[in-house]
Amino acid sequence: MPAHSTIGGISYSEKGEGEAVLFIGGDAPALIDAFAGGFRAIALDIAAGDSVAQVRRLLDELAITSTNLVGHGSGGEAVLAVAAALPHRVRRIALVEAVPDHDAATPILCPALIVTGKALGPEADALARGLQRGRSAIAGPGDIRSLLGSFLTERLSGFDNRELRSAFGSFMTGVTIVTTAGVDGQPRGFTANSFTSVSLEPPLLMICIGKQAASMEVFRNARGFAVNILSEAQKDVSVLFASKRPDKFEAAAWRAGPFGNPLIEGSAAWFDCARYQVIDAGDHIILMGHVEAFSYSDANPLGYARGHYITLGLEQAAVNAASSASRTVVGAILENDNRLVLLPDATRPSGLVLPEVGRHGHSGSASQLHELLQREGMDATLGFLFAVFENPGTREQCIYYRGEALLHARGRMVLADFEDIPWDRLPDEATCSMLRRYAAERKIGRFKVYSGDHRQGTVKAVD
Repeated sequence: MPAHSTIGGISYSEKGEGEAVLFIGGDAPALIDAFAGGFRAIALDIAAGDSVAQVRRLLDELAITSTNLVGHGSGGEAVLAVAAALPHRVRRIALVEAVPDHDAATPILCPALIVTGKALGPEADALARGLQRGRSAIAGPGDIRSLLGSFLTERLSGFDNRELRSAFGSFMTGVTIVTTAGVDGQPRGFTANSFTSVSLEPPLLMICIGKQAASMEVFRNARGFAVNILSEAQKDVSVLFASKRPDKFEAAAWRAGPFGNPLIEGSAAWFDCARYQVIDAGDHIILMGHVEAFSYSDANPLGYARGHYITLGLEQAAVNAASSASRTVVGAILENDNRLVLLPDATRPSGLVLPEVGRHGHSGSASQLHELLQREGMDATLGFLFAVFENPGTREQCIYYRGEALLHARGRMVLADFEDIPWDRLPDEATCSMLRRYAAERKIGRFKVYSGDHRQGTVKAVD
């Protein structure tokens, strides 16, 4: 049987767990048993007075950030009023045997279903047309629950989630680690790129947290949080806090900020914030913070776009190298079936080189490199920069990518095991040094990208 309760003078019945469905009016109590198997089903007894205020108070008291609303008969008018007044707290609405008046000037943006018998069919169609995402259906008493069940389990969007995520990923962002001390004083944190500055007066910023995140309730209830904007040398820290490892704060260097939240050492900037506002937003919550203290440095921030990290300093180094007055060599360290791809060197008998353009004649470019790979019978994916440096022997500016290659039979390529690279057949020590680094890093599965001052042919990791 549903549990009947009274809270703040509001009478309701509740049964089940899951996404909330609030039934108002008519035979709402009888629907609880029908939907408690898959939902947190609640029947509200609307008293005389402001229905919107009663629904808002009940949701607040039950800690329900958003709900589905089903109005039966006289409850339909209350459902429309709540959907219009509290759009951020309503996921869907359904009206059963109810066709209340609706002012088209008051938009209702959530999906809406109007279910009626034949007699009310034309009125239901008119109401559905007046709602931006409304539709109507005629059903007998035995079909109503089936229609409601299908409606309440529909996806709220017709988009493919993966495609939508890819489209969002076209916007390049920075990378942050959001941290809090929590109400228990234990540090918590996660990697996020959903960070936005909001206001200077007062100083506000915001981040988004998925409702399925394990630490969501901790952040929602904490007195504050910190946003650490990572530098391009902190990709490993970003990966650490994106994982489920329980020892994140043992593995990372941090300190308590002025407002008490953890600050990650080496960050390009940090903001220590007091909780200002929590806003429900679909499958996330928006956490607004009031900046209590902040600091920043001149370190390059770590970027992220299309599912990959971007090191802005290295990208700029590649641009500078390509625009240099010196000749530019553009090449690739490619693997096929875990072996290194090399090509014959036309200038040296038995010599071998990496796939590259620009070593002789005019400077090379990424498009010329792609043309070379196609001529040599390779379909290659150049995913990441690996090194940008000046060759100390030739003074050439060198840009090398890494990637995978699919080989065709017509090609001239030579495949070498990484344990048996023919070092004496390669063109110079700069190439050998770069390949030694690559071979060492592939063993541990963690690649770095390199640039440097190049004066003595050395390079440094910028991760």
